[in-house]
Amino acid sequence: MNRKEKKATVGTFALASFLNDFGSDMIYPIWPLFVTTILNANMTVLGFIDGLGDAVVSISQAASGYAADRTGKRKAFVWTGYLFGSLSRIGYAFSAIWEHLIPFRILDRAGKMRGAPRDAIIADLSVDENRGRNFGFLRAMDNLGAVCGIVTCLLFLSFFGLANYRSLFLVAAIPSLIGGSLILLLVKERKTSENKLYKGISLKNLNRDFKILLLLSAFFSLGSFSYSFLLIYAGSLGVQSAFLPVLYLIFTAVASIFSLPFGKLSDKIGRKSVLLLSFALWGLTCLCFILFQYYWIAIISFVLYGLHKGALEPVQRAFVAELAPLEYRASSLGGFQMVVGLCALPSSLIAGLMWDQIGKLAPFYFSAALTLLSVILLLFIKKKEPR
Repeated sequence: MNRKEKKATVGTFALASFLNDFGSDMIYPIWPLFVTTILNANMTVLGFIDGLGDAVVSISQAASGYAADRTGKRKAFVWTGYLFGSLSRIGYAFSAIWEHLIPFRILDRAGKMRGAPRDAIIADLSVDENRGRNFGFLRAMDNLGAVCGIVTCLLFLSFFGLANYRSLFLVAAIPSLIGGSLILLLVKERKTSENKLYKGISLKNLNRDFKILLLLSAFFSLGSFSYSFLLIYAGSLGVQSAFLPVLYLIFTAVASIFSLPFGKLSDKIGRKSVLLLSFALWGLTCLCFILFQYYWIAIISFVLYGLHKGALEPVQRAFVAELAPLEYRASSLGGFQMVVGLCALPSSLIAGLMWDQIGKLAPFYFSAALTLLSVILLLFIKKKEPR
């Protein structure tokens, strides 16, 4: 595959990601209110549903990563994942009680099976000098799609109100279906033979730096609860319900703008340095909510949260892809996401229990402590950085 074809393939994946996030983020800004207000669930239930979704993400990515390396085929997992996301939103539209959300949440997050195979394709199409840029571009398009989805959500709410969520969910199913079709029709997969001897990856296949990155990311994920808690907390500070989607828009827009610059920066100064910066930004987000009990601090906190996500997600993926053994790249990416995602289930559940039983600040203290631990562990990674 020549350079032009590689660039076109990366562009197709980016466009599909844009469309998928356009659809998903039509509903994400109202998701916490939908679960807690329309379907009358408490914060523990919200944490359970969000955490369950993250755990399913981890399992689906690990399974798809293994299967992609085992069979030598990756594209099928990508377009199927987009189809799952589309079907789940149709299910949300017809949910009458919160229990109905569980199977559709599982289907929705199982659609993340696309992640590890897609990231492995992007990593294979890249070199060290542009890998951060490519992952940053992909994440920027993700977040740009999210911005468009949030704006669509706000326009919809201004005309029809939250009570008409069913129609919004049905509309949100369309972009992901189009994105999956683009992958199916336009991406040409490089033919590789099935590896019948492939038995899966184990810890002995991983180097020391990868193991440290895996451990610290697990600790960080255990304290990195769902964005739903940030929105509900902002509401408790006096932010009106109608303005909460705007806060989500601010966070997503900031992440969209800075994902590509952070990816490029990591190509120049190293993944480790930008990852440290991302942890620091999340720590500042927690401190803002802990130290300042004013509604206007929510805006600053969501800007910091957007910067954190813009730095974390593309750089973390590029870092994992580089530390992973080449022949186990999809499996390593999937296994990494599995560990991180499995820690996300207790993360949101613990945050919900702490919120209900101790107080709304407790999850932020817990997360700040685990973030500090992750920073300390990151200092032990010895991978050579660019000059």
